[in-house]
Amino acid sequence: MFKLKVLLILSLLFAYTTLADAPYVEDSLLEKINNKYKIYAKKRFILLQDTLDSVRDKTDIEKLEAINDFYNEVRYSSDMKVYGKSDYWATPWEFLGKDRGDCEDYVISKYFALKYLGVDYKKLFFTYVRSTKFKEPHMVLTYFETPKSEPLVLDNYNRKIFPASQRKDLTPIYNFNGDILDEIGDNEKSHKKWDELKLNMQRKKI
Repeated sequence: MFKLKVLLILSLLFAYTTLADAPYVEDSLLEKINNKYKIYAKKRFILLQDTLDSVRDKTDIEKLEAINDFYNEVRYSSDMKVYGKSDYWATPWEFLGKDRGDCEDYVISKYFALKYLGVDYKKLFFTYVRSTKFKEPHMVLTYFETPKSEPLVLDNYNRKIFPASQRKDLTPIYNFNGDILDEIGDNEKSHKKWDELKLNMQRKKI
């Protein structure tokens, strides 16, 4: 029985190590991206993997800055122009493949990249706000070092990361983290767009 337990533990450790070392951008994905979006899109994904690898062992803050800078280079465009829909949550592969998207798409891509880098997803929230500057609803990614910490705001409007208290142009409405809701089995509070996104992520929609 003891040997069986040791083997089980070693198997789990090996599986964890393999998962942690797995690339975010797999070769099969690169091939699909190249076929659908052509060579410049493929180069964007290679640069993404290089960026992720460069900060893999850095602090959370350094990871936040690198990922925020990387995705804020993507061009803004409305869902209607890109997808012909008034509100669509793109997968990170659709967003970077098309090289354009709206505020939710920046948040989604930053969230999953930081999660891949080992940032605790319980510190990350999709935060609905209202922009007083543009007088419209908006979404940003927020990072809470601890549950009581002042959040940092990762935004595609303002490229630099600021504490929430310095973003006087944003009025918070509410926070959302679908992974946390899934973890606690709170189906009643599930978010329709999050559920749709999960399916598209599982299908690796590009």
